[in-house]
Amino acid sequence: MTFSLIQSLPSEGVDIVGDVHGEIDALHDLVRVLGYDHQARHPEGRSLVFVGDLCDRGPDSPAVVDWVRRRRDDGRVQCVLGNHELNLMRGQRKDGNDWFYGDVSEEGERYLPFAMLSKGEQHSVKAFFNNLPVALEGKGLRVVHAAWHSASVTHLKTCVARSMEVFDQIDHAFKLDIENRTLASMALEEKQPWLDHLHHQHTPPPLLHMTGKWNAKLQMGNPIRVMTSGIEKETNTPFFAGGAWRFVERAAWWNDYQDTTPVVFGHYWRRWNRQTAQPRTAFGPNLFYGVEPDAWFGSAGQVFCTDFSVGGRFMERKNKVNAGFIGRLGALRWPERDLYFDDGTCVPTHHFLGTK
Repeated sequence: MTFSLIQSLPSEGVDIVGDVHGEIDALHDLVRVLGYDHQARHPEGRSLVFVGDLCDRGPDSPAVVDWVRRRRDDGRVQCVLGNHELNLMRGQRKDGNDWFYGDVSEEGERYLPFAMLSKGEQHSVKAFFNNLPVALEGKGLRVVHAAWHSASVTHLKTCVARSMEVFDQIDHAFKLDIENRTLASMALEEKQPWLDHLHHQHTPPPLLHMTGKWNAKLQMGNPIRVMTSGIEKETNTPFFAGGAWRFVERAAWWNDYQDTTPVVFGHYWRRWNRQTAQPRTAFGPNLFYGVEPDAWFGSAGQVFCTDFSVGGRFMERKNKVNAGFIGRLGALRWPERDLYFDDGTCVPTHHFLGTK
């Protein structure tokens, strides 16, 4: 049986859950608030849809992954691939994913305490991630982790292999291209004097132009990268995020999205507390600046981000906050368009009337 990276989605009766990031208690609370039992059964026959980034940073990524995997195997939930799952399939040690590897890096100490995955489970977890589609599409709704990008969707609809095989094939061909190899060499030469500084927040490097050009081109050269971590462009201001200095920044792809079909996604660390919003943060531009947290936005007002920064709760716990978190786990109820949170709050959403 062939495998599709863009799979079908029910047109109604779904609850789309934002990035969970290992917050198992928040997941249990939200599922209960939405009216599901522990096996993800709903009395009205509704179903859960996860936007990816199930893991990393939170206290129990293994438990979250196991919960979603079991209910997906039972046919009760759907889930798309996120960039954090992709990182693990690629064997990348990234900020907050020490749980998978069974040891704690110096950077990973700030997330302690957290549950570790046993070595014997690594293969099955990777297999689960590799069986996730990159996006879901129904008659009146689309779900993706980071960006709905028409050219990337068109490309991936022609692919019949699973995500890692497709990702590796595309990346291999991209890196063999002479023009791309030249740019990569120029970026490496430019970066060489600064290698000892790139992972240290308090020793900022200058703006590395070739590095920014290469990173942006590499990002946009692979449809799976685009849809799981978004559209990126060169930045004019280097910033430190995820344990390294960055020379590319995220772009608000939704300002160019003209389709009438709504898109629900995660990834972008939306904030419920609108008073803290600034045009730019320590992690790059604030793509939601001026957009109300309960609003649909974009050029056609047809996109909604369900990531309300529950992945930042580890920082709140370090500050002795154990209840009343700022970071929330949210879910958008479709087609009702109501927004539910793990603390029991429910608010209707509306269309943003500003310039975004």
